[in-house]
Amino acid sequence: MLKILFLLCFSFIINPVCAQDSLRMSTTTSTENSGLLKVLNLAFEKLHNVHLNIIAVGTGKALRLGENGDIDVVFVHAPAAELKFIKEGFGTDRQAVMHNDFVLIGPSSNPAHIAIDQPITSALQSISQTQAVFISRGDDSGTHKKELALWQQAEISPTNLWYLEAGQGMGAVITIADEKLAYTLTDRGTYLAFKDKIDLVILNEGDKALFNPYHIIAVNPAKHKHVQYGLAKKYIDFVTGTEGQALIATYKKHGQQLFYPDAL
Repeated sequence: MLKILFLLCFSFIINPVCAQDSLRMSTTTSTENSGLLKVLNLAFEKLHNVHLNIIAVGTGKALRLGENGDIDVVFVHAPAAELKFIKEGFGTDRQAVMHNDFVLIGPSSNPAHIAIDQPITSALQSISQTQAVFISRGDDSGTHKKELALWQQAEISPTNLWYLEAGQGMGAVITIADEKLAYTLTDRGTYLAFKDKIDLVILNEGDKALFNPYHIIAVNPAKHKHVQYGLAKKYIDFVTGTEGQALIATYKKHGQQLFYPDAL
């Protein structure tokens, strides 16, 4: 019996038909927390007989993994950092995939008295003035970068005791904010994915400054010759192609569309 098992294992190793290619991707926690990434990746794996290894971290860490050549493709949402990544030669073939928006969520008691449609900078000023608790990602993610830019636009340096940095992914931060009856900035998709588990509600939305685009980038093989550039291109073509864009357009939570396709 052991001999048979050995022969089967050896046959699998030397038989290229049985082998399965592997694509390494770093991405944001928001794409994973929302559940969309699982839908996209299962379809891609089935189509190309490829296994996807996913590292879901903040955008800053996701891009650093690309800089180091530890992954083959990056799927993130921080345009300024992405363009720097491209300019420095680490990435290539950057393509727009989809967008959603950021929303400010908090307890229904709304201690900072934020209005749903007031400018987001004004909403942040109200939080600062009332010293209502705010939970920040604090992890150099795309959401964290956006949050810091909004505080800067509001001319506020949030360093007081009411401002807490979690250093966690979006799902974990929403849970912490819920426990502390605090405010936080989140992408809409992750909020909808967690809506059944928390009591926090959307208290501010709709400002143009809350626009949240996602792009996909192949790691440049000129920098790291070992990367699976061919597979990365196949994945980029898939998520920006007809099937991938249709999956994005039809993916919903609580009857609401979480992301809007940008490639078609």
